[in-house]
Amino acid sequence: MQSRSSMLWTFAITSVALFMVTLDNLVVTSALPVIRHNLHASLSQLEWTVNAYTLTFAVLLLTGAALGDRFGRRLIFVVGILVFTAGSALAALSTSATALDLARGVQGVGGAIVTPLTLTLLSAAVPRERRGLALGAWGGIGGLAVAIGPLVGGAIVEGLSWQWIFWLNVPIGLLLAPVALSRLDESHGPAGRLDLPGLVLASAGLFGIVWGLVRGNSVGWGSPEVVGSLVVGAVVVALFVLWELRAEAPMLPMRFFRNRTFTLTNVSSLFMFFGMFGSIFLLIQFFQTVQGFSPLQAGLRILPWTAMPIFVAPIAGALSDRIGGQRIMGTGLALQAIGLGWIAAVASPTAPYNDFVAPFFISGIGMALFFAPVANVVLSSVRPEEEGQASGAQNAIRELGGVFGVAVLASIFSRYGGYGLPQHFVDGMQPAVWVGAIIVGIGALVALAIPSRREAELPQPAYEAA
Repeated sequence: MQSRSSMLWTFAITSVALFMVTLDNLVVTSALPVIRHNLHASLSQLEWTVNAYTLTFAVLLLTGAALGDRFGRRLIFVVGILVFTAGSALAALSTSATALDLARGVQGVGGAIVTPLTLTLLSAAVPRERRGLALGAWGGIGGLAVAIGPLVGGAIVEGLSWQWIFWLNVPIGLLLAPVALSRLDESHGPAGRLDLPGLVLASAGLFGIVWGLVRGNSVGWGSPEVVGSLVVGAVVVALFVLWELRAEAPMLPMRFFRNRTFTLTNVSSLFMFFGMFGSIFLLIQFFQTVQGFSPLQAGLRILPWTAMPIFVAPIAGALSDRIGGQRIMGTGLALQAIGLGWIAAVASPTAPYNDFVAPFFISGIGMALFFAPVANVVLSSVRPEEEGQASGAQNAIRELGGVFGVAVLASIFSRYGGYGLPQHFVDGMQPAVWVGAIIVGIGALVALAIPSRREAELPQPAYEAA
């Protein structure tokens, strides 16, 4: 009974933390027009209201997992919650755009610490035979938080004020931290010491890549700043790989990538977030900019898409234990690609809402089918004590996919259209969403190439042989 109680407490705590942190990826997008007016923010400052969080979040995900493995996952998880809560309070109290951007960066640091540890803590608390169901629900909650961010933001802005987007996190974080200390079990990773050179190289390399991605649209993809940032980031990431191959206690063992399941699952996750993040970023603006709806009304109209993980993800997670997660992931990505292509095909300035309902449902079901088994498939490819490292890598890769998707699809949007006349917006959105659909479709093929559980067990993995 105690074991069951511990499992339920762990699921509740990690789910609330994951939802709170992941929601802030896109929740602020609906409030940008109001923030621009209240804080007299420039366009560049508004971009950093989103990018400051994305930048620190994506860069430090591997670091958060490594710190948890070394100093204790429960301890570092609580520290991350408190950092995120402090960043939320600072954001709500901001009286200038610069102060808000800095506070969003602090939020991103806390979010990067919390996110990979939610997966590790939950996985350790759940018996292996029930892991698919638990991690399926975990994945559905994460996907739901990403998808309904614009809806929640719109509702809060219209009902209260933009500051309450951040104030709502404060009581949740202050309550969650002591509960986590008292109810979660402490655990550590396999490494006895912190891989400091690896931590620095990974953070610096990812910083260069993400900085180039978030700055590309504003200063130009061919500018020395962007090209130099991407090149330097890539070089430092290569140095990180070389270091990890030689390190005695690497923060991310490169042998993980020799496992087809681990590598192909992460590639499909990268493609999924590329298409989903970039498309939602444009679609929520389409309903406001082109069709004249308020932020809340726009969020409500994509609810058939965003609400699906609530109903589908737990079922898909349970099924993944029986029929294999890779098939469910491949089917989900295929449905997501079909839905995005359908949306691109029917979009027009005067398109009735009924034209979008069916593709929204298809996209939502596809998103839920993907999110449900992906965490379980990744973690099944490594030893239990290495799940923190695998979780950090998986979260960092999918976050980079989201950043890259928004940057690339926004660049395509700017190339073929813009924010002028409604038709001009649609002229840019259609090819961008089509590209998102194609990338997600390629991800479906990658997911279907993931070995089944039986196939994966035939050749003994290198770590088991060792």
